[in-house]
Amino acid sequence: MSITLIGIIVVLVLLLALVGIVYYAYRTIRNKIRAFSRTAFGTDSLREGFQKVEADYAATPKSVSAATSLYLPRIMKDFPDFHYDEMKKRAENVLVSYLHSIDSNNMALLAEGTSELKNQLEMQLEMHRSREERVHYERIKVHQTEINQYRYQKGRRSIVFQSAVEYYYYRTQEGNVTAGSRNTKEQSKYNVECIYIQDRDFVENVDDAALGVNCPNCGAPLSGLGAKVCAYCGTPVMELNIRSWHFSDVKEI
Repeated sequence: MSITLIGIIVVLVLLLALVGIVYYAYRTIRNKIRAFSRTAFGTDSLREGFQKVEADYAATPKSVSAATSLYLPRIMKDFPDFHYDEMKKRAENVLVSYLHSIDSNNMALLAEGTSELKNQLEMQLEMHRSREERVHYERIKVHQTEINQYRYQKGRRSIVFQSAVEYYYYRTQEGNVTAGSRNTKEQSKYNVECIYIQDRDFVENVDDAALGVNCPNCGAPLSGLGAKVCAYCGTPVMELNIRSWHFSDVKEI
């Protein structure tokens, strides 16, 4: 047997040995990956596992910073006629209508709000128009809403509701999707603030001052929190707390 042939045989043997080692390493690594994927994700495919994690994340509502049990007793002490369930529902309606307004490019869909909130929405819509884009929020669902803060400010009190919300979010330009996805659900959190004008004489925002309660007889402003009698005409008045709360801000956090 010639030296050349022996050399070829040796090379082939070494190549076969190398292939065997590579294949063994591949099988070992693949089995370990599958074992890890089964343990972590319940499937042999690591790709399917990551896709499952992404889908679970998209379907899991955000956790809200709930401080209702802390602040609600204080609010009820200051406002005995405060209706928590009604105010929470109003806050959710404001949030959903705010997003619908952006989706439809129509400010008239906003359920309620101060001039400050309306200006905020108008500026956002104008920004999207200037970019020649549409922002879409579809199949909106609010999972949970809780009181997040109760603030004492000059001339007013404010309550911040925090909501966990899901929707299908995407942006389009000339009909083409430029961000987000029509088919992927997203989870987010929003703060919705409502204000109560406690004393017009100390409030700093002129627009806010116009939100206080008026005497049902003569129309004079009732400047003090919890006023029982109109200072101008002496007519007994009822506290209209629920009607004097106005929503002033919507913010994604």
